[in-house]
Amino acid sequence: MIERDLEGWTLAFDLDGTLVETHEDLVGTLNRMLVSKGLPPAPMEGARDLIGGGARALLVHGFELAGAPVEQAQDPALFDAFIADYIDHIADHSQPFDGVVGTLETLSQRGATLIIVTNKRSDLSELLLGKIDLTRHFAAIVGPDRVSARKPSGAHLVEAVKSVGGDPARAIMVGDAAPDIGCAKDAGIPSIGVTFGYTPVPMEDLEPDVIVDAFEDIEEAVDMIVVDHYVARALAGV
Repeated sequence: MIERDLEGWTLAFDLDGTLVETHEDLVGTLNRMLVSKGLPPAPMEGARDLIGGGARALLVHGFELAGAPVEQAQDPALFDAFIADYIDHIADHSQPFDGVVGTLETLSQRGATLIIVTNKRSDLSELLLGKIDLTRHFAAIVGPDRVSARKPSGAHLVEAVKSVGGDPARAIMVGDAAPDIGCAKDAGIPSIGVTFGYTPVPMEDLEPDVIVDAFEDIEEAVDMIVVDHYVARALAGV
């Protein structure tokens, strides 16, 4: 029987690049938008680092990469077309990273409350997670439309934790890029950075509390942070 030693802890996960490899579908939609404007598509692998700031930022970066005026990328009709196309192709290729399902199941069995904290719109996140059968693991899916501010603001993370009755003093953020580590620092919440996601900045430069190279290593990283938390409380006489 697994000990429920993580009762009272809330583990917040970024979505794209942390839980799910989504770049092929996102860049696929971007490229269909570029081609529709007579522009060259972005190289699939080279465009990985464009992901992370949301659809509008992805369009701007894509148009910049193609040498086109940024104003074209900011056309509301193009944004609407992007979202409609992405909805149609949201899970053509997107899949959880290796080790995600087993790790989430173990953390849940140990009593942790799991939530999604993403800059992806909540309805799109729910659609994606439903199609790849990950929804069942999470108590809440919190996009920027459900809080007062988006990552890297700590308010996004704190409000998401509180939305499930969690205590920010016993929360951990897991992510792959600057908005994730930044929001954790802003909230005063420890973070775990993964190295396999979408970031133009090396994870070590972002300085999370723990860095992991594989999703299977997250459980051990969580244990390290939890132990440090209780040691610090003991030393403080709390």
